[in-house]
Amino acid sequence: MKRNVFRSLLAGIASVAMMSAMAGCSDPNNTSTTSESKESATEATTTAASDETSTAAGTDASAEDNSLQKVLDEKKLVLGLDASFPPMGFTDESNEIIGFDIDVAQEVCDRLGVELIKQPINWDTKEEDLNVGKIDCIWNGMSINPARAEAMNLSEPYMKNEMIFVVPAKSDIKSMDDLKGKTIGVQTGSTAQEILEAADLYKDITESPLEDNVTALNQMELGFSDAVFLDSVVANYFITSNNKDYVILNGNLEAEEYAIGFRKEDQTLRDEVQKTLSEMKADGKLGEISTKWFGSDVTTVK
Repeated sequence: MKRNVFRSLLAGIASVAMMSAMAGCSDPNNTSTTSESKESATEATTTAASDETSTAAGTDASAEDNSLQKVLDEKKLVLGLDASFPPMGFTDESNEIIGFDIDVAQEVCDRLGVELIKQPINWDTKEEDLNVGKIDCIWNGMSINPARAEAMNLSEPYMKNEMIFVVPAKSDIKSMDDLKGKTIGVQTGSTAQEILEAADLYKDITESPLEDNVTALNQMELGFSDAVFLDSVVANYFITSNNKDYVILNGNLEAEEYAIGFRKEDQTLRDEVQKTLSEMKADGKLGEISTKWFGSDVTTVK
């Protein structure tokens, strides 16, 4: 029993000695050990961050833009459009999609050696269709605005346009001042709708959003609205080609330009189409197509 007590005392003394030694090792005044530990930790963190940056850079470097090559390999370019937007792209009586933009795109595809696929889409969800890969581009009298420039990789402008009001010739609306209290038809998801809703006169009118411009014009003719706010290019063509007794009010809310929209990352495809358009402008083919639809070369391609 005494031996056990003696052994316990010895064990206690040894334990106290060990704790003192450990306390000495963690002495806050021992700056050498602390400094070395900090340096090791800093070096490890720096190395890890460096490795992470190198990995990210390696990933970016290896990510190639194969958008043009994909179109060339598949031998087709899928063009998304609102197929009721004359004269840029629309369906004729034979159910064939035709128009200025269609003719220009067809010439571009012929020069690239690929087939043009015309894919009608819902204009209100065009960006989603582009980003999920349903189409390769949006090419249909698409006006440039900041939101589209942010969401897409746009071509250079190829045509100018104005946003105007159309009324029946027998209407008592003779100027934009007379629109107060009236119902205005406009295409849903269009820049026309954005411009109309941002205008000072918006608080004094009733907006009638419709799926496309042709429907809006037809609804106006039937008396469901008093005027339509739309692109001057569309209005002039529709009035002329259909011999409609409509009047375009003097003035406009905003001037615009048309561009082709590609996915943000599809730079090589965008650049090749742009280069081909410039070649068509230089050799006169673009002017020839424009004259067919508008009576003269109204394109602004450089």
